[in-house]
Amino acid sequence: MKTTSSIISLKNVHKNYLLGDGSVFEALKDINLEIFEGEFSAIIGPSGSGKSTLMHMIGLLDKPSDGQIIVNGKDVSRLDDNQTSILRNSYVGFVFQQFNLLNKLTILENILLPVTYSRVALDFDPYARAEMLMDKFGILSKKDSFPNRISGGQQQRVAVARALIMKPQLILADEPTGNLDHKTGNEIIDLFEQLNKVEGITVVMVTHEMEIADRTRRQIRVLDGEIISDKKK
Repeated sequence: MKTTSSIISLKNVHKNYLLGDGSVFEALKDINLEIFEGEFSAIIGPSGSGKSTLMHMIGLLDKPSDGQIIVNGKDVSRLDDNQTSILRNSYVGFVFQQFNLLNKLTILENILLPVTYSRVALDFDPYARAEMLMDKFGILSKKDSFPNRISGGQQQRVAVARALIMKPQLILADEPTGNLDHKTGNEIIDLFEQLNKVEGITVVMVTHEMEIADRTRRQIRVLDGEIISDKKK
């Protein structure tokens, strides 16, 4: 029987923020979570539940106040900012609600941005990979266009291509359909579903929409900084 390896593990993770009045807000409380290779999962919960903070932990965008974040058997939560940045750039691809594309750069240049920031030797031709991804997502004809000249759905496809350019272990999507109409949003979820099913890419989405979460095979529900349920189909 094939065993599935862990992409990232959170062990007893807490995240606290010091508020202006001197009090402490506990955003995450003793989180224990494993994300496994090949999963298609959703982190769900209302606004203020802690789901975005949890995503920041999984995506190595922030460090826990206490606890461990384990990648490849190593606790990476104590790495310095430079070491964390190098690991994050090659290990995680991000897709955001606001697309986060730079209007002064072409579609091709936006997709290649993570390559520009990379400080490790690449084992692939980034330009060839970018063109392959654009062709796969139906935006190759737009490669010399600028983000403000294409539709929202096309912009999100650019963002997905950018997230994939470094061949990451994990794709994290934060409310990826939030700025899209219903039809276009479903097309983007179809895209994630295909990437997961056909190519085996691990995808974790943060969403408050149950219709979106129901498309995944695992739903991790967060409330008041705690995981209150973790269900697999």
